[in-house]
Amino acid sequence: ALAPALVDPSTGSGWCQAARDPPAHCPPPALLPYVPRVPAAALPGKLTASTFTLERPCCVFDRHAGAADTVWLVVALANASAGFRNPPSRDNVPLYDRLPTARSYMTLEAAAAAYACSAPSPAFLRVGGDTGCGGQGSRDPCNGPLPSPGPYRVKFLVMGCRGPTAETRWSEPILLRTGSSPSAISALPERGGSAAVTMASVLASLGAALAAALLGALGYGGCV
Repeated sequence: ALAPALVDPSTGSGWCQAARDPPAHCPPPALLPYVPRVPAAALPGKLTASTFTLERPCCVFDRHAGAADTVWLVVALANASAGFRNPPSRDNVPLYDRLPTARSYMTLEAAAAAYACSAPSPAFLRVGGDTGCGGQGSRDPCNGPLPSPGPYRVKFLVMGCRGPTAETRWSEPILLRTGSSPSAISALPERGGSAAVTMASVLASLGAALAAALLGALGYGGCV
């Protein structure tokens, strides 16, 4: 059995310790070439004001994750992603409600087996889709709505009992949709609309005149 990860008080870095082995400094997580991305195909709700969709990675972690490992999604504001530091253990995972101050959080915790080649799973992941999140008091991850358009960057992180073991590269910046301001919506018709209305009125008047002339001709022809 493995003892939990330790932290060197002098440096703050993570340390691994086996039950019968002397302590050894944890190696850095393997950097995988996979880059998370928003699907290229047109999908309903692919990008909204508070959510976005990602392609679900498949066969990416098989060689770098054990049966007990979990895969997390790290979400960070794009200008804060470079400063993100992988947590040494699950107890140190940044939570959703810290996003306004920490500018990053981790969510969508799942068993590594859920991303295996043989795992039947949906093709996409929805980030920000849990509207019941907020004010959490437990250590459970939360996939709450994103509070601003961003942009955001994301990466996947494999966590084991000794801490992070593998990670993907960061995504390109993901910018959410923004709603139109009510002041930008004009209550008056555009010039093109006024011209169309005028033309329709002229055509209607001509039609009425032609109909009256035709009825007059028919009436005159009926008299002897």
